Amino acid sequence: MRSTLPALLLLLTLFTCVPARGAYDTEWVEFPALKEFNDAPVQLSGLQFRPQGPGPFPAVVMLHGCGGMYTPSGYVTTSYRYWAETLSEEGYVALLVDSFRPRGQWSICELQKRPILESRERVEDAYAALQWLSKQPYVAAGRIGLLGWSNGGTGTLYSMREASHREPDFRAAVAFYPGCRTLSKAKTPYRPYAPLLILSGEADDWTPAVACRELVSIAQTAGATIEIVTYPGAYHSFDRINSPVRYRPNVRNLNKPDRLGATVGENPQAREDAIRRTTEFFAQALKK
Repeated sequence: MRSTLPALLLLLTLFTCVPARGAYDTEWVEFPALKEFNDAPVQLSGLQFRPQGPGPFPAVVMLHGCGGMYTPSGYVTTSYRYWAETLSEEGYVALLVDSFRPRGQWSICELQKRPILESRERVEDAYAALQWLSKQPYVAAGRIGLLGWSNGGTGTLYSMREASHREPDFRAAVAFYPGCRTLSKAKTPYRPYAPLLILSGEADDWTPAVACRELVSIAQTAGATIEIVTYPGAYHSFDRINSPVRYRPNVRNLNKPDRLGATVGENPQAREDAIRRTTEFFAQALKK
């Protein structure tokens, strides 16, 4: 169903400081979450970027990080908009799913006890979006990928494990700087059911690349199609735009003794390479 979100929010979203690129249509859409949250049904919202024309087009579901998909002023962040525009220009329907505001949260980065979990709500939202997209006449059902960042990247890992597999399923997935520690130590060896690419910064002190290397080794031993690329000197959020490297002292960080603080910020060289690898990966997986 089409969104009933206020027109003002839509305008704030569309008119950011980044000029519009390419030919695509942008609209808010809504669809139900797969399960209740706090004993109440949830209506999820998402910002969809759709190439012009009848399609059918391959599609990518996008999962934001722990900070949500908005700036403090209520705009969709420059970085998420850039990614959605890039994908739509490449011929994909890009759907950025808001997992937080429909559940009463704006950001969960600083919460030590998080009510929205990567292994639960983020997985459910990925598949809710997948189910909705699969029913749209302009989407090529069966050629839908998943792309997530940080908290959403971890949600991507959980969504792609065999235990989460359902129909319809994702054809392929990319996870930017996900947290791999828990899955790398799980009793059941991690094995994604479809091709998976992980992109991590070697200087990341929030979701260290070393745990993701271990996870990839486990999955490859189990016969999975999985790859990891790490970037020397790159911190968490290396693909962000206009985001200088800085230390965030109040975010939850399970890799620190006091569970607080992480370094984040862009690395233009890593970002450029990651964009190239991601678009090539999805072209190979979703366009053939």
